[in-house]
Amino acid sequence: MDKKTVLYDEHVKLGAKMVPFGGFIMPVQYTNIIGEHMAVREKAGLFDVSHMGEVSLEGPDAEANLNYLLTNDFTGMKVGKVRYSPMCNHNGGVVDDLLVYKMAENSYLIVVNASNKDKDVQWMQSHLFGSVIFRDISDDIAQIAVQGPLSAELLSKFVEPEKLPDKYYTFRDAVFIEGVCCLISQTGYTGEYGFELYFPAADGPKLWNLLVEAGKEYGIIPCGLGARDTLRLEASMPLYGHEMDDEITPLETCLDFAVKMDKKDFIGKRAMEEKGEPKIARIGIKVTGRGIIREHMDVMLDGKLIGHTTSGTVLPFVGGSHAMALLEKEYAKPGLAVTVNVRGREVPCETEALPFYTRKK
Repeated sequence: MDKKTVLYDEHVKLGAKMVPFGGFIMPVQYTNIIGEHMAVREKAGLFDVSHMGEVSLEGPDAEANLNYLLTNDFTGMKVGKVRYSPMCNHNGGVVDDLLVYKMAENSYLIVVNASNKDKDVQWMQSHLFGSVIFRDISDDIAQIAVQGPLSAELLSKFVEPEKLPDKYYTFRDAVFIEGVCCLISQTGYTGEYGFELYFPAADGPKLWNLLVEAGKEYGIIPCGLGARDTLRLEASMPLYGHEMDDEITPLETCLDFAVKMDKKDFIGKRAMEEKGEPKIARIGIKVTGRGIIREHMDVMLDGKLIGHTTSGTVLPFVGGSHAMALLEKEYAKPGLAVTVNVRGREVPCETEALPFYTRKK
């Protein structure tokens, strides 16, 4: 049985199209995906991301556990910082990718993908050691993402600007919006300037309606998961189950910035060492002929299969049909003429550098 977030009724009132996603019934769009996508790039959009999972990890051995469970290095991480990391299995494949918030010394908030929450919780619990307290607090927390160039202007109607986090991947805790206690981080999954707000689930409808109403004067609108996906693809952000999975290592999908092989040990390290240099890599592909390329399509060069697409669609802001792909490493370079097999038809394409879109700062 799919769950509903605390904002389900608010989405229905706004006429959102609701679909199953990650074990929840979520809004895929309110008006149309292209319009919502462009609103985020040009103004801002509001997303219900309360389906995401949250766990807390506390205790004297919390940092040591993070360093063993995750590929990134959390040694000496400062309070108020956010850090991205894959979490690998013993074969080096990705269990999930997640965010870690350092709340205080020996205290962390970990945010995991909705569809992987139960799997992640079980995996982490089964590998904990030493003196730690681990809790799944997902049902207690709701999350709203405010994404786009006018995000700070919207939040500044309720919060003094200096109380907003001023750097990417940092956060401020105990920030009050009309009596609702929020953790606000400068993070997001759209490639755009913006924030994510975490707060008690019971306060979800109140905060959502405040932001929706206040956003109207700026042209800020509610957005669904359809636009969230096209935005993250345009920004070339990987998605679990597409650019990574239980078989693909983070090194193979070009996430080496978040894999610290010089750490003493972490789950999956030995397997990645034994695999050696990755034989595949992630690259962009754009259609130069006619057609739309999507995930799980073969990429060919002179009749030879060299890899497959992992995510793809028409990208509203940059224009045209594009995809990310995992190709044999020697071919994962820009400017290569290839074809993609779209339902038996070879569509002319060209490899291109990632990301497709980078916001102007």
